[in-house]
Amino acid sequence: MAEPGSAADGSGAGGHVLGVDSGGSGLRIAVARAGAGGTVGPAATHVSREPVRTGPAGIDADHLLDQLLPAAEELGARTGAGGFTAVCVGAAGMGTLGDALRARLPAALAAAFGVRHLALAADAVTAYAGALGQRPGAVVAAGTGLVALGTDLAPDGGWRRADGWGHLLGDCGSGAWIGRAGLEAALRAHDGRPGGSRALLARAEAVFGPVTGLPGALYPRPDRPAVLASFAPEVARCAAADPVAADILAEAARHIADTAAAACPPAPGTALALTGGLLRLGDPLLAPLRTALAERLPGVRPVEAAGSPLDGALAIAAALAEDRLALPVDGKLLQITGHMTARPPRRAG
Repeated sequence: MAEPGSAADGSGAGGHVLGVDSGGSGLRIAVARAGAGGTVGPAATHVSREPVRTGPAGIDADHLLDQLLPAAEELGARTGAGGFTAVCVGAAGMGTLGDALRARLPAALAAAFGVRHLALAADAVTAYAGALGQRPGAVVAAGTGLVALGTDLAPDGGWRRADGWGHLLGDCGSGAWIGRAGLEAALRAHDGRPGGSRALLARAEAVFGPVTGLPGALYPRPDRPAVLASFAPEVARCAAADPVAADILAEAARHIADTAAAACPPAPGTALALTGGLLRLGDPLLAPLRTALAERLPGVRPVEAAGSPLDGALAIAAALAEDRLALPVDGKLLQITGHMTARPPRRAG
C-alpha cells in the first residue's frame, strides 16, 4: 500500500474510502470512490458471517483486525485502490465497549493502508448516516440489538441516544428481545405455567431440540444475542394464529416506539427512519409498530431509510475525505482521528 499523502494513496477528489459495519450478525466491508460531494456506491464488498468477539476488555480489536486487514487488502486490489484516504469503522457497542478499537485501529490502519482520516462510530451513527445522510432527524436501528439516535445538527445539540444497552440490560423490542420472549413463552408452556405458547414450544423444539437443553446450549455461547434473535422469525410466523406470539410482537412495537420517542428531536415534522434486519419480520411486527408510532409520535414524519449502515460508513468516510462532515463529533459515538480538524456540526442537506 502507498505511503500517506502520496499520489497513489487515493487522496483528494476521487480517492478511495473504506467502510466497515460490524454487528451481531457479522462483518461487512466495502470500498467506494469518493468525490463530487459523496460516494458513488460500493465498488466492491466483502461479507463475513463471523461476528467480532466481545470479551472482558470490550470489543476484541485483534479479532476485528484479523478479519478486516486481509479483506480490505483484497478489496483494494480488486478496485485498484493504492490506499484509502479515509476509513469509517462502525461497530455495535463502540460507545461503551470500544476502548480497544480506539486504542489499536488508528495506528494499525495507518500502517497497513496509509489511512489519513479515521472515524470510529457506534453502529447507530452509521445507521443514521446511511438512512438520513447529514440532515436532522432520528433513526431506529433494529436488528439483533436495538438503538435509536437523533440530532438536530445544532452546534451545541449533539446526539440524542436511547437504548442500545445490550440484550441483558436493554435492546427492548430487538430481535434478541423478541427471540428471548418467544423462548420464554415456550418454556412456560413446557412447565404448564400461565403465559405459555404451545405453538412456540413446538417451533423451539423444531429449531433447538428439547427445550430442557436450552440453558446449556445458550448461556455459554459468546454469540448468544444472535442465537436468540434467530428465533424472532419463528415468533413472527406464529403470530397470525397464536395470541401469545402476537402479544410479544405488539409489546416489541411499543418498546420500539418508546425508544424512538426518546431519541427524536422535539421539532415538529422531524424525520424518523427505521432500519435494520428486524424489519424483515414484515407485517406481524410492522403493523403494530405503525400503530404504536402514530400514537406515541403523532408529529413525526416517517421516511424511508436511504441506505444501510454500511452505506452510512462509506458516506462518513467520504465526508471525512472531503472535509465536509456535519454530524456531531463525540468522544464515544463518533470519534475522528487523523489530520482532519473536527469542527462544530453545521446544518447540511
